[in-house]
Amino acid sequence: MADLAGRPLSQLTRRDVALALLTVPAVDALGSLPGIRRGMLAAGNPLSAGFWSSAEATLTEIADGTATVGDVRTWLEATGTEPKGIIGLHVWDEQSDRSQLAAEMHTRLVSHLEERLAAGEIDPDLLAAADPEASQAYIEVQERWMTSPLPDGRVPMDVLLDEKDEEFLAEWDAADAEALAAIQTLLDRVGRRPLPQADLQRAATRLREDLVRAGWPGRLLAECSGLRPQKLPADDAELWLSVAAGVASPQGPDGLDDDGLDDDGLDDDGLDDDGLDDDSLDDDGLDDDGLDDDDSEIAAICAIDHFDWLAVITALAEGGPGTAASPADLAAYVRDYDPGDPEDPEDPEDQEDPEDLGDPEDDDASTGNAFPDEDDLTLEGLFLPVTSLWQVLGAVDEDDRLTALGWWGLPEAMLRVWAPASGALGAG
Repeated sequence: MADLAGRPLSQLTRRDVALALLTVPAVDALGSLPGIRRGMLAAGNPLSAGFWSSAEATLTEIADGTATVGDVRTWLEATGTEPKGIIGLHVWDEQSDRSQLAAEMHTRLVSHLEERLAAGEIDPDLLAAADPEASQAYIEVQERWMTSPLPDGRVPMDVLLDEKDEEFLAEWDAADAEALAAIQTLLDRVGRRPLPQADLQRAATRLREDLVRAGWPGRLLAECSGLRPQKLPADDAELWLSVAAGVASPQGPDGLDDDGLDDDGLDDDGLDDDGLDDDSLDDDGLDDDGLDDDDSEIAAICAIDHFDWLAVITALAEGGPGTAASPADLAAYVRDYDPGDPEDPEDPEDQEDPEDLGDPEDDDASTGNAFPDEDDLTLEGLFLPVTSLWQVLGAVDEDDRLTALGWWGLPEAMLRVWAPASGALGAG
């Protein structure tokens, strides 16, 4: 234990001992507890009876197979120097997954907690007993440190969240690039998809009317596309594609910044940041918290990932006008989607025997893209607002079938989502 912690027995903390005990099988750790306890007593660092009792109880649960990961983490945190797994908006990765910055900040926080423990501000026995006041105080100690500047001026919470943001954006950009390459290959394979000018003109006329009208679908379309009703694109194709891209990747209102709004959130023309009259808010069904159905619909759309969109657009582009496009159909396309290159099939000898795959309904996504029934229902729910807005766009008809306009425009819109700087109308 002293070697693992890098300090003598007389200076070991409860956290040091707990981490060391977790490096060996629980049965072995249990058998070693009496000798370890005697050794710590001889070194003048006996810890407390409460700690040893909690260690025995936790190790016994681990050995019996009844302990959860949460149980073990709770025990570690009760040592008084193990940081909480979640502090504010920051979630600590496992030690092996931490970046250099995260490892540095975690080590600094552990040192800070050791100082507070030595100063008597943290009582680990109360933490082990799940005392509410002690637990809250323990969280506050960590939150204060995370939000206070270090001697070099860095604020731990800020730099950690910034790093996470950068990692997320890099991963998202990589996913965009992969999706863009996949859809470009798809459209090359599908070939020319003519732009139905008359259908586009009718759809654009309707969109211009909807976007300046309070309530559904105008407000939701504005939220998704980020378009201001007062500043709509003059070109019909540009308008349609901007809205269609927003349905797949909601942008939020592109309204005034905070300095451009009055105390009521209205601009000089009495319009809110969606460009809609504020008197329409209550009529739109806002609750006391200012939330409405648009919020939940946008949240559902945002939960649809790159794989899901690729599956759907592939099925629709290959199927052409008349392809079924109800929420249930879209969920089925995701379930059955195989992103492999259709022109470069696997060697038959490398393919699994269907008999080895088992029943898809019993599958938990461990084979292929099989989804349990509940996942189909979840995906269907996510696509409900999508198909509703596609009908408004004229991309899907009243029978939930892909239209000629949708066949042309939906793949083009996804090109914009994954390559926003391209601005290309492509196959039209």
